Amino acid sequence: MTSTAPDPARVARRRRKHERQAVVFGLLLTFLVLAGLGALAIYTDTIEAPFAEPIHTPVTAVTAMRPACLPESEDGTLPLPYDEVRVRIYNAADDRFALAGANEEVLSERGFDVRDSGDFSRSVDGLSEIRYGANGIAAAYTLAAQFSDIELILDDRNGGVVDLVVGSEWVEPLPVEEVPLAADQPLQNRPGCVPLDQLTPVAREYGLGRDPQEEAPPEG
Repeated sequence: MTSTAPDPARVARRRRKHERQAVVFGLLLTFLVLAGLGALAIYTDTIEAPFAEPIHTPVTAVTAMRPACLPESEDGTLPLPYDEVRVRIYNAADDRFALAGANEEVLSERGFDVRDSGDFSRSVDGLSEIRYGANGIAAAYTLAAQFSDIELILDDRNGGVVDLVVGSEWVEPLPVEEVPLAADQPLQNRPGCVPLDQLTPVAREYGLGRDPQEEAPPEG
């Protein structure tokens, strides 16, 4: 019985094919390993991403629509006496209602230092807002406790005066006996609050008739 010897040319072709496959799979594996290592290094900030946009959003870009947390202190932050809360009240809802005046009356009766009232420069379609600066967090929290639902918005104002901007989904101030404040009890951080140094304030807005380009009115 005769045996047929392998065709040398055929054997050589198979060997070259296997070698090419080994090279291709080796390159693919190397690429995947390098890509994985690169992604891990970018995610952990070991190297900078070569893209226009970051892969993850830095915490300093948190919107000012989140309330600022109260300043940290050993004994906590007490609510301000009402007569130390300086507030301006602006209507940003339907002009048919004298909302700014109604809130001014209630808050003035409670002892708040109402400095101004009138219409806001634009409409606010949503909850009423308390707009405050970095020096007005305790004042904003003290005022916010008068309402069952309200937004706190940090802006770039100076001083401690806060603005109550009455929106289209406004709610009335709580009855005095339902306000969750006690003079000797520290204020509680609002849900979802963010440390002040991680918030980016929005540009301050003014009541109708005030020129935003002018220097802010005195807050003393």
